[in-house]
Amino acid sequence: MSKRILIKNANIVSRNFNVSDKFDIYIENGVIFDIAPVIDAEDAEIIDADGLLVMPGCIDMYSKICESGYENKNNIITISKSATSGGFTSIISSPNSQPVVDNKTVVEYVYKKTIEQAEVNIFPYASMTKGCAGEEVAEIGEMVKAGAVGLSDGSYSILDAELMRNICLYSKMLDVPVVTFCEDRNLSKNGVMNDGIMSTKLGLIGIPNVAEDIIVSRNLLLAQSTGAKLHITHVTTKGAVELIRQGKESGINVTASTCPHYFTLSENVLEGYNTFAKVSPPLRTQEDIEAIKEGLADGTIDAIATGHTPVSIERKLTEFDNAAFGISSLEISFPVSYTELVETGVLSINQFSEKLSSNPAKILGLDKKGSVKKGNDADIIIVDTKNEFEVYGENFLSRAKYSPYDNKKVKGKTVFTIVKGKIFKFN
Repeated sequence: MSKRILIKNANIVSRNFNVSDKFDIYIENGVIFDIAPVIDAEDAEIIDADGLLVMPGCIDMYSKICESGYENKNNIITISKSATSGGFTSIISSPNSQPVVDNKTVVEYVYKKTIEQAEVNIFPYASMTKGCAGEEVAEIGEMVKAGAVGLSDGSYSILDAELMRNICLYSKMLDVPVVTFCEDRNLSKNGVMNDGIMSTKLGLIGIPNVAEDIIVSRNLLLAQSTGAKLHITHVTTKGAVELIRQGKESGINVTASTCPHYFTLSENVLEGYNTFAKVSPPLRTQEDIEAIKEGLADGTIDAIATGHTPVSIERKLTEFDNAAFGISSLEISFPVSYTELVETGVLSINQFSEKLSSNPAKILGLDKKGSVKKGNDADIIIVDTKNEFEVYGENFLSRAKYSPYDNKKVKGKTVFTIVKGKIFKFN
C-alpha cells in the first residue's frame, strides 16, 4: 500500500469539475486529501495522468461470486483481480452464490474474506428469502445490521406477491433498496433464449418479453403502495423501460440498471448456437436495444452493472439447451459500454461516469464513493479513451476466459486502478 499518492495533470470526470481543466490529486491513507491546480507532496508516489481521464472507480451493482468448493468458478481473489483490470473498485455480490447469503454469519464471512483476500471493496446483498428459494423471508434485519447494502434474491424472481409486499415493507423500515430481478418463471420455464424469430429459426424454446414486463409492473405497484426503494436490475425489454419511465413520472421511488450486453448484442448473435452469448435474462431484439439506449440517455435507467456471472468454459461448450447461462464481463464492461454509448454520442462522458459510479453509490448508500472529491475514499481509475484495442477472452484474468465480444474493437482501457491506497497498473 502506498500511503501517499500524487496524481499529476488529471482531467477529472466527476461532479463539479470541467473535464478540460487539469488538477493534481493528493491521496493519503486511501482518502482523497486535496485537489488543486498544483500540489507538491514529499515522499508521494507520483502518477502522471497527462493525456488520460481520471474518473471515480466503477461500482458494479451485480456480480456473482462463488467461494470454496467451486474452483472452476470465480472466487473473491479472482473476481477482484478481474475487477481492478476492468476499472471496478467496488462490486456488490449476488446472494445466490456459495454459500448463499441468507444469514448474518455469511455476511460477516464475506467481509472477513474481503479484508483477507480482495483487492477491491466487496459488499454483499442480503438474500430476501431463505436459500433464495422465494418461499420464506430470511433474517433481513440481522444481515443489514451486519453490513448488507440491499435486499436481493439475485437472479431469482419472487412470484408470491404477498411475500414480496412484506419484503418491501421490511425494506422501508430498514431504509435499504429492494433489488429485484424480474422474470415470471411460469412464462419463462424451460426457455433458453428470447422468444422470437431467431428462437423459431433455431428450434429453441423462447422466453417472452412479457415474462419480464409482468413482474416489473407488479413490483412497481408494490413499491408504490409500500413506499419501498425499488431497484429493477437486468432490464432488457422495451416494455420494461416504458413501465419504469411511467413509474418514475408517477412518483414511485424506483431506480433501474441494465448490463452492457443488453444494449450491444441482440438475439441474432445466437445464430449458429453461440452459447457464449447465452445469458439470463436473454438477449432481445434490436428494438429493445434502442429502447434501452433511450432509457439510459433520458435517465430512466440509472446504472450499468456488469452482470458478471462466470461459468466454466466446459459448461458453455455443449448443446445450447444444456449450456449454462452466464457471461464473463467485469473486464470488458467499461470499454464495451464506453465505445457503444460515449463514442456514438448517446451519453456524455459525465453521464457515462454517473451510470457506473455516482448513481450506484447513491442507490446503495455508499456515501464516500462514486465521485472524486476531497474527503472521499480514493477509489479512482485512470483510463485511456483514445487508443483502440481488440477484446480477447482468452486473456481475461477471470477464470471464465471466453467472450461473445472476441475480436471486437473497443476504446476505454484501464491504465491505473487505485483502491484501498494500492495502485494497480495495466499495460
